Amino acid sequence: MLRQSLPWIALFYMGTVWGLSFSLGKIATSLGGTPIGIAFWGSLISGLILLIFTTVRGRPMWITSNNLILFIILALLGTAIPSVCFYYAASKIPAGVLAITVTLVPILTYAFATILKIEVLSFRRITGILFGTLAIILLVVPDTSLPNQKAVIWILVACLSSVCYAAENIILAKRSLTGIGPVRLACGMSLIGACILGITGYFTNNLFIISIPFDQLAWTILGLSIINATAYSLFVFTITRSGPLFASQVGYLVTLSGIFWGILLFGENNSIWIWSSLAMMLLGLALVSPKKKN
Repeated sequence: MLRQSLPWIALFYMGTVWGLSFSLGKIATSLGGTPIGIAFWGSLISGLILLIFTTVRGRPMWITSNNLILFIILALLGTAIPSVCFYYAASKIPAGVLAITVTLVPILTYAFATILKIEVLSFRRITGILFGTLAIILLVVPDTSLPNQKAVIWILVACLSSVCYAAENIILAKRSLTGIGPVRLACGMSLIGACILGITGYFTNNLFIISIPFDQLAWTILGLSIINATAYSLFVFTITRSGPLFASQVGYLVTLSGIFWGILLFGENNSIWIWSSLAMMLLGLALVSPKKKN
């Protein structure tokens, strides 16, 4: 019974903690952490957690000269750029709105795949893209959609994170890192991303030292790092155990959980436009997701 329920437990855990990460990002910036600094420490700690995990499993991390450039590109698209955009946006817009923008990832992935002729045109899935577009319009156009209309630009910054993740998905679909495996891939991306963010943060004076003993900011960053490492590993487990279609359902849970945590921790009072955007985005996600084959 427990064995059969493990994928469902993993799905619930991923949805809950990934949804919480939007609020934790908002808390980290409110405690004085710079977006680049938070992204650096989050990437470094996540990478070290995964490095220890892979080493204990007897599968040590390795990067060759042949795949170094690809690792750097993936680190930029999957770690450095989207993390910085995410934390900049987290300080400006509600956590629930952040959660809605992340749902763009599968929709944009299909859009890019169609342009590059990796996927075939489908009326149902094109309709899903249109619903996703409408969802963003409902967030940025109405004057009463957000508590502060000046935050509209930060929604677009958050959407840039989704663009990066979608581009990363396309690259992974076109190019494979033979023999690396998903967990070691995430480990390498996190560590290289930390190097990029560390250099950038140093020259832009955006790095900070984590205090010992830990203060609230340090504990928040540690929480974000654990979420990234464990949830990604469970995501890989769920794909292996139950298939990508089952694992993809986590997108619904992440969005709903993100809105719930925003209400619980910050008392966010979402407008009718935000709820309408949520409905449009979830509908778009349902249309874009591939149908289960017989």
